[in-house]
Amino acid sequence: MCGVVGYIGGRNAQPVLLNCLARLEYRGYDSCGIALDGGSLRVCKDIGKIAELAKVVPQLDGLAGIGHTRWATHGAPSRINAHPHLDCSGTIAVVHNGIINNFQVLRRRLEAEGHSFISETDTEVIPHLIEKYYRGSLEEAVVAALGEIKGSYAVIVLAAGESKLVVARNGSPLIIGVGDREHFIASDVPAVLDYTNRVIYLEDGDLAVVTSGGVSVTSRGAGVERKETRILWSVEDAQKAGYEHFMLKEIHEQPKVIRDTLVNWVSVADSVVDIAAMRRNLESMLILACGTSYHAALIGKYVIEELLSIPVRVEIASEFNYYGQTLARTAAIAITQSGETADTLKTIRKLRAARCLVIAITNVVGSSASRLADHTIYTWAGPEISVAATKSFMVQLMVLYWLVMSYSRIDPGRLAELVMDLRGLPEKVQRVLGRGDVISEYASYLAQHEDVFFIGRGINFPVALEGALKLKEVSYIHAEGYAAGELKHGSFALLGSGTPVVAILARDNTYEAMLSNIKEAKARGAPVLAVAEEGDVAIRELADFIITVPVVDAIFSPVVNTVALQLLAYYTARERGCPVDTPRNLAKSVTVE
Repeated sequence: MCGVVGYIGGRNAQPVLLNCLARLEYRGYDSCGIALDGGSLRVCKDIGKIAELAKVVPQLDGLAGIGHTRWATHGAPSRINAHPHLDCSGTIAVVHNGIINNFQVLRRRLEAEGHSFISETDTEVIPHLIEKYYRGSLEEAVVAALGEIKGSYAVIVLAAGESKLVVARNGSPLIIGVGDREHFIASDVPAVLDYTNRVIYLEDGDLAVVTSGGVSVTSRGAGVERKETRILWSVEDAQKAGYEHFMLKEIHEQPKVIRDTLVNWVSVADSVVDIAAMRRNLESMLILACGTSYHAALIGKYVIEELLSIPVRVEIASEFNYYGQTLARTAAIAITQSGETADTLKTIRKLRAARCLVIAITNVVGSSASRLADHTIYTWAGPEISVAATKSFMVQLMVLYWLVMSYSRIDPGRLAELVMDLRGLPEKVQRVLGRGDVISEYASYLAQHEDVFFIGRGINFPVALEGALKLKEVSYIHAEGYAAGELKHGSFALLGSGTPVVAILARDNTYEAMLSNIKEAKARGAPVLAVAEEGDVAIRELADFIITVPVVDAIFSPVVNTVALQLLAYYTARERGCPVDTPRNLAKSVTVE
């Protein structure tokens, strides 16, 4: 979940490494560091931000170097635990993203052999293993060392005087940016876009030797070719463009990304995904995801069951991996924004081993999910920098809507109405964005509280879950999402004048029941903030505050309602002075289990 970078070429590596690390800040971190080879290795690292490190780091000359942003897993944030880590001789440096499951066994064995450790991290065993196996060939020593490791990793190895970087990945993302007699290594594309838009995606099991002049890749001992991919978005796309925060910018980009996704609604690796054939030949469909993508999956369940009449199970990927499932005659959709979510990748491998058809929905061309799945459907969100997912969630919904509607056999007149409403969503979302001032006022009220309940029913129950998640992750307010009918089964005990309830309504078969639930909350003294359609008269008599959204077909109500809740979370966090784009303890891409 941290970030690794590397550089080798003709320019001084220090400013390149610091700049690349700054481009990865969105991934979340608590410490950072760099190491350069100038004939001997020089290392500078500390807790805190990259900008602070840049102020104190001495001039480190060298044409090759590595860098790291750490999100603590093994050992508290500290200068000693920060990467890069060195071997005993101080001639081999390593940065690592991932988790080494057997590091304690390896560490005890290495200590018995005379190696001295100074940190609490799992990563430190890697340079010591490389030192142990080094016999004049750095890449052979890295291969031998990684052969001892159980777990996930993206590693970059730098050795004094070698004029090369050795990199490897297994379960954690790693890319190589290709320049003019220079190369850049990073966990993610934004890190290198200041220098190149030509990228090589490494695959699990790959080891690459990178010099200024070229890249040589092997996989399990055999040479392989990994093609270059040209990135179609620029570094400017990953800038704030005048917005105070990336999150606000990305919320406001949603009308555009909806249009882009509907225009380019599917880019499938091999052939069109025929869900109509699935309906004839399959007994059920399984959707797997984590976090915000899981909430998109829950909405997808309602849409698929209504328009395709296929029973759908939705599973949290991290739970699905640890208990048995009956998978016969099942197709699966795996949703992952980054295409590198560790738990979701594990489920894809499990499903493929069971010979299930797997469709991946992801935002990243060339990601691990796209290579593992039978078919890939790409979303068109562009770069999303804020840790809190907003526009990536929206395009996941767009793909699910359009994919299902493309194969629906409902009444043609009803289908035509849905298609027209779907294509009108960018304008409807823009109207919600225009109500930012009103939502900001309500957020100022919400910011005074420490507990908030979100309630919804039917297709808007997942919206309540997503609204609560957004509020808690960026504003640090404790928030819970509930199916509205469940409040009376225990949670009423927590309601009172100091516990606001955010109620999400749609004019569908749940509407009257939602009004009753709001009355029940009001009867217990809870202030109610309702998200409701324009022209809804009944809600005016019940709610203390109302965010109005444009009228859409109920099946699309999650779109406009979610945008309103994203703005509510954003303005609440801003009011509380929280670091909106980089919430504490969180990382953008969760690449470890």
